[in-house]
Amino acid sequence: MAKHEHARVAVIGSGFGGLGAAVRLRREGITDFVVLERADSVGGTWRDNSYPGCACDVPSHLYSFSFAPNPDWPRTFSGQRHIRAYLEHVTDTFGIRPHLRLNHEVLRMEWDADALRWEIETNSGSFSAEVVVSATGPLSDPKIPDIPGLSDFPGKVFHSARWDHDYDLTGKRVAMIGTGASAIQIVPAIQPQVRRLTLFQRTPPWVMPRMDRNITGAERRLHRALPFTATLRRGLLWGIRELQVGAFTKHPGELGLVEKLARANIARAVKDPALRAKLTPSYRIGCKRILLSNTYYPAVAQPNVDVVASGLREVRGSTLVGADGSETEVDAIVFGTGFHVTDMPIAPRVIGADGRSLADVWKDGMESLRGATAAGFPNWMTIIGPNTGLGNSSMILMIESQLNYMADYLRQLNVLGGRTALAARPSAVNAWNRKVQARMERTVWKSGGCESWYLDANGRNTTLWPGTTGEFRRETRQVDLSEYEVIRAPRTAPAAASRPSRTKKEAAK
Repeated sequence: MAKHEHARVAVIGSGFGGLGAAVRLRREGITDFVVLERADSVGGTWRDNSYPGCACDVPSHLYSFSFAPNPDWPRTFSGQRHIRAYLEHVTDTFGIRPHLRLNHEVLRMEWDADALRWEIETNSGSFSAEVVVSATGPLSDPKIPDIPGLSDFPGKVFHSARWDHDYDLTGKRVAMIGTGASAIQIVPAIQPQVRRLTLFQRTPPWVMPRMDRNITGAERRLHRALPFTATLRRGLLWGIRELQVGAFTKHPGELGLVEKLARANIARAVKDPALRAKLTPSYRIGCKRILLSNTYYPAVAQPNVDVVASGLREVRGSTLVGADGSETEVDAIVFGTGFHVTDMPIAPRVIGADGRSLADVWKDGMESLRGATAAGFPNWMTIIGPNTGLGNSSMILMIESQLNYMADYLRQLNVLGGRTALAARPSAVNAWNRKVQARMERTVWKSGGCESWYLDANGRNTTLWPGTTGEFRRETRQVDLSEYEVIRAPRTAPAAASRPSRTKKEAAK
């Protein structure tokens, strides 16, 4: 028989969200849980994204858990290698390894209304859990556009999040597709080694200088000896970003000064007027994420770099054809085209109380209650759910707020007693999302004149939070039971722990 394991809580994913959930469970005294991870190690997006130049665009002392400060960050904006090492350190420090089930990709999870638990099928065995915490993250599954002729390209093709380190780009003609956060780090890293680099750009990003430097040994010694100094540093970084939120969410006109600084940044690095025109956006700064780099513009201005400012239309053998009709011969194509964000790949695999998948329920747009729970999916919650993203600060702040909500959710279940589930009321979900979307109308993300990955197919911003991180923390401090239906198990139902797991054939009926 296939292996079956029951746990009180199943956490899906082991990035910042999943590891944060695991740590919080242990701190709440809950040790009956598993962390299901499809890969062979922890780290989430910081494991998967190992491309040249990969680093975070949020200062390290803010992009780390408040309960696990790291006094030894080497740079103000640390690279992928150090962030991944930090997550491994968190895993060991808080005793998470015994809970990990690596190489366990969730294929399907279905709510069992009789037993009040989730039945979970993975590629390495089955599980059941009273509560599921989905922390698969929005930046986990790469998106490659459907380009005519791409399948017949004779050279190398890979996505930035699946970098092929065995393929040597030295002396190659390389096409970089996209100009997002990954691309502006990759371009300066590979430009010196390639023979020719062609950048296919649909929409130019606004790029500001990156105030990055080495953190001195004296600073690190100070933070180790006096931990409150690191806390103070984190608080200052947080406060500055909180003060900026109003310009993004209420008064986009205030971003005009920032836009002037960004234009000056382009002018300093790019002397060719034609190239400068290609690289200058026509939308309000902040509508798409503001990117940080000191090396992107100088790299693009090098003689071995071409910018096709119309995007990629088709591939004909080894020739890439731009939307403007230009043709470029290349040996390799690197896609920096983002991820499935508004169409979460986990959603089709989650089957709720009425037999519908989360993807079906969300077919007209993602909606959840306080970014955590969805109507029709009892005892299921997500970390970094709909409308919890940020445009200018650290996602770790939002994750920790959601962990507070998760902890109180589990406390409420304890107080209610017995085999109990909480199901978000559709009226509460609708009310929350009406409020969020009403606030969204004033934001630069809706009024700034751009198309971005923040928006779904219907043009709704189901990704970002239209307020401060402090507001979100207050909104998720505790569970309001009036927003939930309390479901109790039938008296005649078998005990969860003794109920046998259904086979895949039974689950499919």
